[in-house]
Amino acid sequence: MSKRYAGIAWTGAGYQVEVLDTAGHRVTEPRSWGAAQVAALVAWLRELGEEEPLAAVFDSTNGLLDGPMTAAGLEVYRADPWLLPDRPEFGSVPAARLAEQARSEPGALARVTAEGGSLTGRADEYFDGVRRSEPIQAALTAAGRCIEHGRRDTPQVALTFDDGPDPVHTRRILEILDRYGVRATFFCVGHHVAALPDEVRRIAAAGHELGNHSWSHPFLPDLTPDQLREQIDRTTEAVARLTGEAPTLFRPPYGALTPEVLAALADHPSTMTMWDVDSRDWSRPGPERIAETVLGAAGPGSVVLMHEGAGDRGQTVRALPSIIEGLLARDLELVTVGELRPAAVQAGTSR
Repeated sequence: MSKRYAGIAWTGAGYQVEVLDTAGHRVTEPRSWGAAQVAALVAWLRELGEEEPLAAVFDSTNGLLDGPMTAAGLEVYRADPWLLPDRPEFGSVPAARLAEQARSEPGALARVTAEGGSLTGRADEYFDGVRRSEPIQAALTAAGRCIEHGRRDTPQVALTFDDGPDPVHTRRILEILDRYGVRATFFCVGHHVAALPDEVRRIAAAGHELGNHSWSHPFLPDLTPDQLREQIDRTTEAVARLTGEAPTLFRPPYGALTPEVLAALADHPSTMTMWDVDSRDWSRPGPERIAETVLGAAGPGSVVLMHEGAGDRGQTVRALPSIIEGLLARDLELVTVGELRPAAVQAGTSR
């Protein structure tokens, strides 16, 4: 059956797209889209898919498109590193190479689902890396270089939002936070920082904290040490240019860690920031369920993981007032991660 294959590459400026047919011929001239034009890119791909079945493919250094693409009903695939040539220090494999990989070996690709996200099919690898990293992470926590939660005897909670800024949801979240007079921490991706500078300035002007969430939301174990540091440093520089202040907190995408990743970050000045309450809002279970999940798990010292970008975050926005009201009703002060009192350390472990 005839089919079209859209390879989607990321660069510092946005996305490049190359579309091939089953015979390997270009369907259209290569196209470029800015990082703020994801909705237009998705709409264009859907239109191409109406003419003839289409598969969209990206590599594992791109964790920003699976949400909006699967939500739009597109057929989405990931090409893993062992199928591809080496990447540049900054950027993904070229779009033409991704399209050709999908055309020539479609069965080797991983089908991305809304439930599994861009790591669909790699859960075992992910959890193995996290497990092997636990002793190192514990040592970093004891040394004050990793934050998972604050003190359990201090009535403070930090709300955090990942993957932004977003042209729609960031403003709605800021309005809600302002209504209740509370502050939060926003872990931004460089791709969106460069595309939406006014939104970054708006977050900072409202008194919220900005953190670093990499440039393109990659699966960190797939990066070389130089590629990993480049992702972090470019994002730090982009935020500092806009706000005059460099973020000091870094949250690894997906919370994906391995001993090798931690070794690459050993001399990096940032403080790694994890969480102890996952709202699971990325799975879009409904605003009531999101609020129930957070309020059922959060307590003194909690760091709550939520999302504002890289997908439809309308459910998160609708859940946020109930979350804030529920936490405030327990006399929990909502603070930034930087204000959260660090977990007490005894005998080299945190509690």
